[in-house]
Amino acid sequence: ILNMVYLIIKMKKEDLPKKISVFPLSNFIIFPKTTVPLSIFEPRYIEMINNSMKTNKLIGMIQPKIQKNMNMNLPELHEIGCLGKITSFKEKDDGTFLIDLKGISRFKIINEIKSNKEYRECEINFDDYLHDLNGKKEDLKFSDLELIFKDLKILFEKRGFIINWKALEKQSLDETINALAMASPFNLEEKQILLEAKNLDIRKNKIAEILSIYSHDQYNNTTVQ
Repeated sequence: ILNMVYLIIKMKKEDLPKKISVFPLSNFIIFPKTTVPLSIFEPRYIEMINNSMKTNKLIGMIQPKIQKNMNMNLPELHEIGCLGKITSFKEKDDGTFLIDLKGISRFKIINEIKSNKEYRECEINFDDYLHDLNGKKEDLKFSDLELIFKDLKILFEKRGFIINWKALEKQSLDETINALAMASPFNLEEKQILLEAKNLDIRKNKIAEILSIYSHDQYNNTTVQ
């Protein structure tokens, strides 16, 4: 079920961190200006969230790369991720956490920092994505998205995804595109392509390209007609 909240958190360039703890999560992306709930249960990430709450409440969300012999404890990471700020925190009776994470800006990993911590930390750079800090919404027409929405609805239904489409239609188009990109049944690499798209118009076109591939896929029972 797609249920995402949109909050305004303003950060200036000088407020952005030079290093962050990173949370590698496969097949999951978060965009600036979107907020998603996360359940934290692994001990190393509970430690990471605890330390983040004591400082700036910032963590980096990033996808691991697909590898044949992937090291599950230390997978190779994609270069581009998104900085998030913890806006809500709740500790459950079993010691696990429920948090809301608000996307701030995408970043590029410069290098990984070696430490004795159980979780990973990276030196990062925001130079290519400083426009993410701009609160201005991009201008798109609903007519640009009608075909994409139609094909996405069919794909979501075929994969058993439940979407509150009426709620989405009340949001701005940029919020809607990002929400659908985040919740889509696309694979890891496809979601990474959407995350790295420089702006919303490019992201919209990338979604259309990915959907066209799904619509012609006759081999994995993903045909969209």
